[in-house]
Amino acid sequence: MSEPIAPLMPHARGMCWLHTLHEASEEHVLAEALPGFDHPFARPEGIAIWHGLEYMAQAVAAWAGWQARRRGEPPAIGFLLGTRRYAFGPSHIALDRPLLIRVRREFFSDNGLGQFRCELEQGGQGIASASLSVFEPPDAQAFLQGTPSP
Repeated sequence: MSEPIAPLMPHARGMCWLHTLHEASEEHVLAEALPGFDHPFARPEGIAIWHGLEYMAQAVAAWAGWQARRRGEPPAIGFLLGTRRYAFGPSHIALDRPLLIRVRREFFSDNGLGQFRCELEQGGQGIASASLSVFEPPDAQAFLQGTPSP
């Protein structure tokens, strides 16, 4: 399986940083990005490694979008609640080199709360890892407006 990832995500106006979905299941996703010199946070030395959290969060969004597509639904809006144990080696993500993002579901409950273990790999080397906590409300618009969902 290798398919464009953008249709699985609600990101708009160039904010989808991922390019390809290589694997997906109930438990995991393997996605790929190609961070280039046109990336909004690119610098001559690369992209600061702390942006790796956004790559991870987007891979979680791709996982959720893949799940939604299996149910015949459009991708939903979700929220990154926090991260734990963000560990990294290099200070920057290299430009014009494929970046693999591995995401494994630790849990995802019926109320929309989930936790995922995420890893970034570039050039065959692990460069960052973290656990992300996320929330996908049943009705994102009601949630954003502070209206209780049914």
